Amino acid sequence: MLMPARVKFRKQHRGRMKGSAHKGATLAFGEFGLQALGNKWVTARQIEAARVALARYTKKGGKVWVRIFPDKPVSQKPAETRMGKGKGDPAFWVAVVKRGRILFEMEGVTVADAKQAMKVASDKLPLHCQFIERIAV
Repeated sequence: MLMPARVKFRKQHRGRMKGSAHKGATLAFGEFGLQALGNKWVTARQIEAARVALARYTKKGGKVWVRIFPDKPVSQKPAETRMGKGKGDPAFWVAVVKRGRILFEMEGVTVADAKQAMKVASDKLPLHCQFIERIAV
């Protein structure tokens, strides 16, 4: 599963997800992409599930790029623990995804196959996405 090899600080504030993405909002590698239509945290497990779905659907025929990385730790207190006594330990990692961000890119497959594969992958994610393709100039 995706997670940073090491971080400077173990715990982070939750932060806010206002606005839209500026970096990573255009296709950079492949011909087709999956673009986020909302703001959400995407966990490492969800990213991996979507990646596996893309690889299985294309039968490893095309090339897939994962454009997001879970670098934010989310802490949780154990179940049935009383309030107080500090912040919980890091439980899992998330990627902060803003509206407009490209999540996955793909090339080497037909448009129909790419569209269907991205649909299967978007069903694994907790936010609405749209299929985009590079415009030939």
